[in-house]
Amino acid sequence: MTPAARRDALRALLRTAELDALLVTDLVNVRYLSGFTGSNAALLVPADGERGTRLATDGRYTTQAAAEVPDVPVLIERACARALVADAGAAGIRRLGFESGHLTVDAHAALLEVARDNGELELRRAPGLVQRLRAVKDETEIEALRTACAAADAALADLIAAGGLRPGRTEREVAADLEQRMRQHGADGPAFDTIVAAGANSAIPHHQPTDAVLAEGDLVKMDFGALRGGYHSDMTRTVVLGRPTDWQRELYELVAAAQAAGRAALGVGVEVASVDAAARDVITEAGRGAEFSHGLGHGVGLEIHEAPALSATGAGTLASGMAVTVEPGVYLAGRGGVRIEDTLVVRPDGAELLTLTGKELLAL
Repeated sequence: MTPAARRDALRALLRTAELDALLVTDLVNVRYLSGFTGSNAALLVPADGERGTRLATDGRYTTQAAAEVPDVPVLIERACARALVADAGAAGIRRLGFESGHLTVDAHAALLEVARDNGELELRRAPGLVQRLRAVKDETEIEALRTACAAADAALADLIAAGGLRPGRTEREVAADLEQRMRQHGADGPAFDTIVAAGANSAIPHHQPTDAVLAEGDLVKMDFGALRGGYHSDMTRTVVLGRPTDWQRELYELVAAAQAAGRAALGVGVEVASVDAAARDVITEAGRGAEFSHGLGHGVGLEIHEAPALSATGAGTLASGMAVTVEPGVYLAGRGGVRIEDTLVVRPDGAELLTLTGKELLAL
């Protein structure tokens, strides 16, 4: 779907919300709706058609904006949002929505000053409209996600083949190695700060790599992803260095069973909370419910965490084209933990798996 088609889809939401236009200030949403990738921009999208659509950015991006957004007039102003509010007032727009979840209090106050100088222009809160569109990916976006996932898969395979997961290396060294290998396989960079957690650290869900040294007998949890063309992949694999103990194998098999149940529950029209329950119930029935301390998963795309949220408190149903993670974990404080995570796309006939690295317990 082209940016112009996405703006058309947004217009239907604006009309339902009884808005004359939307001021888009979240740079991720600006990119989604226009293709512009600069660091300072805002976009005005009228509800009644393309006429009046404007991108504002500053003079650093004059050439870039012309190349990336050839179908939209560009306004060169440092104060992008303020300039577009003034533009909206001059165009006769009366009900201007703004991304209230993104603007600071001070930024909103500055826009109110401009609105007051423009007659009957009214600023109205309009949170989450673009995010609602972004939750369902088109095939171009899914291909970008697929490519990002492939880079992460290849990097982990290389790391293992090269003996990069071995006693004596530090968590920081493994994380840096994995990120470099993702770049070698075409990634623009890591999708987020790579997690490598060894031994007792693997029981910390979002542990930050340290100089802790990997040791024989450790569980090693790696949560990582590749960034490619603005799209993020997300995958977690847990391995053991040496021969696994009985408790490590039992823990791994429990999480693997929960993850399989969560994947199997994905489907068009399924409540997001019920997907979480499908995986969580497996762990709870094994007496480990208190040690699964986070939601089952989240949407992924232009941001590493986006709608929908697969959690016990999540609301809504899954739609075809939604890209989500399924990532149950069980964490035994002071001993170690296991998380297994995939990125998948919801399809009418089931979920398409994008992260293809195997999920059997690897003893390295």
